[in-house]
Amino acid sequence: MSNIPEGLRYSAEHEWVSGPDADGVVRIGITDFAQDALGDVVYVDLPEVGAEITADSTVGEVESTKSVSDLFAPVSGSVTARNEALDADPAKVNSDPYGDGWLLEMTVSDPAQVEGLLDAEGYRQQVG
Repeated sequence: MSNIPEGLRYSAEHEWVSGPDADGVVRIGITDFAQDALGDVVYVDLPEVGAEITADSTVGEVESTKSVSDLFAPVSGSVTARNEALDADPAKVNSDPYGDGWLLEMTVSDPAQVEGLLDAEGYRQQVG
């Protein structure tokens, strides 16, 4: 069974969201289930800081030795940071998907969007 931490929110497309913090910033990555399905990640294409993102739109790609998968935005907002460490070491997505392998941070346009995502139990049922 995949590692599905409590306290995060999850999208049907296998992204996780933490937050928002007091400033409305969330951190986004792909789930352990997703990285396991992808195999060894060799490249991550992420949006630039300042990009305006719409929920459910394609915002980048994760390329593995097996395939290329689109990244979908779980919420709408503005990108405030991208994980530059993945440029040099994209395998962090595999080794630590909920930690050093995070993908981007963004200020959400409506924090209620996060509440609309799956909780850990809901995501467990989806991938179960």
